[in-house]
Amino acid sequence: KDWTRYEAILNVAAYTAVDAAETPEGRRLCWQINAEAVGKLSRVATEHNLTLVHISSDYVFDGTEKEHTETEGFSPLGVYAQTKAAGDIVAATCTQHYIVRTSWVIGSGKNFVRTMHELAKKGVSPTVVDDQVGRLTFTADLAEAILFLLEKKAPYGTYNFSNGGRVASWAEIAAVVFRLSGAQQNKVTPISTEEYFKDKPEAAPRPLQSTLNLEKITALGLVPRDWEAALQDYLATNSQVR
Repeated sequence: KDWTRYEAILNVAAYTAVDAAETPEGRRLCWQINAEAVGKLSRVATEHNLTLVHISSDYVFDGTEKEHTETEGFSPLGVYAQTKAAGDIVAATCTQHYIVRTSWVIGSGKNFVRTMHELAKKGVSPTVVDDQVGRLTFTADLAEAILFLLEKKAPYGTYNFSNGGRVASWAEIAAVVFRLSGAQQNKVTPISTEEYFKDKPEAAPRPLQSTLNLEKITALGLVPRDWEAALQDYLATNSQVR
């Protein structure tokens, strides 16, 4: 392969089924995709003098800190979280790397916002956890952030990125989705994570605090879009949300 034609490798693939990752089969696959594959990409990038862009996750932390900076030490809880932390470690061995740590990603496929929108349209009243807090990250904005780092030739290293705005719980976000979908916000019933998963012993542990500190990337000149504005635009324009 003629690697001289390329400047960067973007690793946006990941095994993200956090509950399935707790099973024997899921555990093996999760490690292969989130850690072993990243090691291979890191070696290729280093050998051919390419920049590796690797997408990380708030799950590499246990969620005990109210806000996570790029320098916080790893403290992953479940298998998925452990593999993402391992992926970060091997990505950082690449001479030229950007580890872009993000949270609560919303794109064109199946996701929380789309599910809540569909429930609102069907008149269903969901129960949603209210003690996990953070900010949404829309893939369009994440892509712009990656391009920003590459074009600006920012110093290599780890950068947090999510959409901006207020910190909110999943239940609060669901209520906003309901309102924007023409439904009543009070149709969303809040519940604690412990109560929600009490009958699901196979569920992976979730960090309660997922808020990422955005000061490092904003200092370079990138100001993330407010997640509520991005959400409104997503619901209005995304072809897969009806």
